Amino acid sequence: MGASARRVALDCLAACERQGAWSDGYLRRAIREAGLDSRDAGLCTQIAFGVQQNLLLLDWYLGQFSTIPVDKLESAIRADLRLGLYQLLFLDRVPPHAAVSESVSLAKVCSRNPRAAALVNGVLRSAQRAKEGGLSQPDSLSLRYSHPQWLVDEFTKLLPENELENFLKANNEPPATCAQVNTCRFTTVEVLTTLREEGVEVQPHPWLPDCLLLHGTGDLERCEAFRKGMLYIQDAAARLAVMAAAPKAGMRVLDACAAPGGKSFAAGIAMKDRGEIRSYDIHLKKSKLIETGAQRLGLSIISAGTMDAKAFAQEFEEQFDLVIADVPCSGLGIIRKKPDIRYKDPEALKGLPGVQMDILENVARYVRPGGVLLYATCTLLRRENEGVVEQFLAKESQFTLESFELPGPIGTMPGMLTLWPHRHGADGFFMAKLRRS
Repeated sequence: MGASARRVALDCLAACERQGAWSDGYLRRAIREAGLDSRDAGLCTQIAFGVQQNLLLLDWYLGQFSTIPVDKLESAIRADLRLGLYQLLFLDRVPPHAAVSESVSLAKVCSRNPRAAALVNGVLRSAQRAKEGGLSQPDSLSLRYSHPQWLVDEFTKLLPENELENFLKANNEPPATCAQVNTCRFTTVEVLTTLREEGVEVQPHPWLPDCLLLHGTGDLERCEAFRKGMLYIQDAAARLAVMAAAPKAGMRVLDACAAPGGKSFAAGIAMKDRGEIRSYDIHLKKSKLIETGAQRLGLSIISAGTMDAKAFAQEFEEQFDLVIADVPCSGLGIIRKKPDIRYKDPEALKGLPGVQMDILENVARYVRPGGVLLYATCTLLRRENEGVVEQFLAKESQFTLESFELPGPIGTMPGMLTLWPHRHGADGFFMAKLRRS
């Protein structure tokens, strides 16, 4: 891997720590600006994400090898050491001498301290010797899987003891890219053939129809299958939520918090591009992306726009057969895709149930009598999921939970479902189907 790829990874880690940047968005932009080829881009992403996935564990090890406490290190050197240590401990394909020498070279250009390079060399050489002698692991699950203790405590309340470690482990394993076939225009066989001809490793999802698992895609937007609108990227969890809502041809549908548009696309395809879908987001830039995606897929029934889902729109009252509310949330179900999300300040998350309730109560007014309201989040915390739905149902007597049937190992669910990465191989996700009387 070239030095430039390591530098991009280092800059990403520094930006995440200094500015609170999200690593996935930063990396996409930085890789493009640096002009990295697909191989370097893949490895750059792997080491940047790998450090985020193992941050607490790496710092625990650094505490053993560095004479300077981790929190006292210069931020650029701390990021450099984390990158070098991750490569030494987790990446067999990077030779140890390369991990050390490149980290030393980076220290010379990212720090003004003339002793920084010697520090990096000494710490990583110590780590290399320790690895050769057999490294010990911490007893704490929080450290071993780099989940803050408050988060481990939350999940301990939600999972059986024998599942907790499997869940934490699954959060540190990179998922395949999940894509849904645009069955309005193409068959799954056609899409599979096109992808394989382009050198993409692809398999049908084991139990979700017209869903594909992709590996080694590189820049997917350059693929012919993507450009032709044969598929769209969406995790199985979000597709299952739309299947639970059961949109049908001819319906009027509102997707109230729609960006990036996957649920609108799934509904449009399920409706065979007949009916009407209004897809709204509070940000104009995101609503434009939905519009572009719908055009690429050839879905004519989707119209995108901006809307604050908490503010009542009189013209929408009782106008829709189906309203989808995938509300803003803590995002703790998608840690495996956004590894740095686990380090959010828990205090900043406490106001979310209030926001979610405001949205749910508002958009419920847009559901016609007899229509469906789908509440969804990509988190696993009960207070943002069942807690919000139960509070809503206690206030809104016109709505009741309605059971739904999903494929594969899920089967019939009594109105609410939480998906878990280690159980379902999908994003952590919650859905509740509510019928208006």
